[in-house]
Amino acid sequence: MLGPVAAFALTSAQALAIAAGDSDARIAALNAAVAAGDPALRAYLNALLADEVKVSASAAFIVHDGKTTDAASGAPATLPDDAQDVVNNNRMRRNMEVAQASLRLFSPDIETRRKAMTELESEADEGRLGLIERALASETDLGLKTRLRLLKAAVMISSADAAKRLAAAQLLADSGQPSTQALLIDKLAAEKDPQVHAAIAASLAKVQSRLAWGERLGLLFTGISLGSILLLVALGLAITYGLMGVINMAHGELMMIGAYATYVVQNLFRHHLPAGAFDGYILAAVPVSFLASAAVGAVLERSVIRWLYGRPLETLLATWGISLILMQTVRTVFGAQNVAVENPSFLSGGLQVLPNLVLPYNRIAILAFAAAVLAAMALLISRTRLGLFVRGVTQNRRMAACVGVNTARVDTYAFALGAGIAGLAGCALSQVGNVGPDLGQSYIVDSFMVVVLGGVGQLAGTVYAGLGLGVLNKLLEGWQGAVLAKIMVLAFIVVFIQKRPQGLFALKGRSAEA
Repeated sequence: MLGPVAAFALTSAQALAIAAGDSDARIAALNAAVAAGDPALRAYLNALLADEVKVSASAAFIVHDGKTTDAASGAPATLPDDAQDVVNNNRMRRNMEVAQASLRLFSPDIETRRKAMTELESEADEGRLGLIERALASETDLGLKTRLRLLKAAVMISSADAAKRLAAAQLLADSGQPSTQALLIDKLAAEKDPQVHAAIAASLAKVQSRLAWGERLGLLFTGISLGSILLLVALGLAITYGLMGVINMAHGELMMIGAYATYVVQNLFRHHLPAGAFDGYILAAVPVSFLASAAVGAVLERSVIRWLYGRPLETLLATWGISLILMQTVRTVFGAQNVAVENPSFLSGGLQVLPNLVLPYNRIAILAFAAAVLAAMALLISRTRLGLFVRGVTQNRRMAACVGVNTARVDTYAFALGAGIAGLAGCALSQVGNVGPDLGQSYIVDSFMVVVLGGVGQLAGTVYAGLGLGVLNKLLEGWQGAVLAKIMVLAFIVVFIQKRPQGLFALKGRSAEA
């Protein structure tokens, strides 16, 4: 861990000053060693952070694997009787970690240098100016060179020289880092020189304008992400309600079954398969969640729903009771508390687009998944024999029966399909939120609003309404808060339906007129 003995070049006084004394004196000694670029410093800092350094009155020693070496020379040594442990408080540890990042600016690996730069951008210290200038002189990557110049300006803006502060304030106008905005706000409040104060204010306005674009894009992505979730939830309802006319209040609980099916598959992979196979659980959970919810939906249709077609109020009451039964069943089997569904490693983390904009991989995956489910459903309804039967039974049940279509079987298949899509929505939701017995209650009202706003039985309307309501919700939340945003969206839908009762996309033709 410490590297070869030949790497040590610290003097005994330097090593002791970094390890012993009050924090201010130790940090000053540390900054001086960092500024000198001592090659032995990184190994010494590793030992300090690992609590492997002891100090006596005259020297510092490293004790590693039962062997004692002199911290300055790296030579074997005997630990004195008066040697004491080095105590590092949080402030000292933070400064040592930043010092390590400073030394990594000279790493041959560009990713190491990039990570070191990210750490240093949050810790502007004038004592590291010499080191930054040397790193700037040796850096070959143009992007990192630009970031080093901005880092140098962030350090110089704390200088006692007004000319340096002015030049630094002008340079920082090109930054797009949130840390730069915080630095400029702090310096603006403390700056006494009128010219420098004006330059800082101008740079701050430019930085804030640049960061505002990241915030707007982040808000837009969050809205589209929410819209894709609403789309997934509403797609199944577009069949059971839009095409079949069943007001299914248990739709949210069918989605909950899909989420719990994902949880069960995850646990089976965790306990019965090798650790390396765990990430594949999500691929197995997709068909399992679909089949589990579809099976429950088929049972509900054959046992309850089939007797209630054409009686919407009765279906509403019956499915509401079914939803309560399903929730209580889940509480009995899995408990009332939320269960944990872990993201696969390839869905953890995010894509850094801008300094203040990270797109989570799990949200990006849900966008792609929603698009895939939508495409598959559109093909199934428009291009397959089952889709033809569903459309035929929906438009004219008696005529479909007269030409030999088994309408009862088609009803079961269609309801099971809508329930299965709800299960897929539950599988997707398990990757971004909590899984619990009340999961479906959070989305059932929104999903009905999407179907009604888009136009009953219209897939295109479901897409536009889902994405539109998602973006509108997030825009209004940023303006008025979550509760008022919901009220405003509901008021908008009420007014819209009054003006256009058939939604965005109205049914056309004889079936619509009938």
